[in-house]
Amino acid sequence: MAKLLISPAEISKKYNISYQTVNYYTNLGLLTVKRREGNNRLYNSREVSVGLSRITKLKSQGYSLRLIRGIIKKEI
Repeated sequence: MAKLLISPAEISKKYNISYQTVNYYTNLGLLTVKRREGNNRLYNSREVSVGLSRITKLKSQGYSLRLIRGIIKKEI
């Protein structure tokens, strides 16, 4: 069974993006923290997978992260 929650460090390693990028996407509202355990943030691994693939696709089409945030928020 797949792991349900994933840490920023695990996201960074699994998706080959920097820890700073995970933080930036979180601050922009592109990734949502599902639970906090002390100083640790945990994300839903399925949402991260879907979200990062959507972000990558939109970035490749020339959209800025600010526009991507607007697009993703409208879809929710």
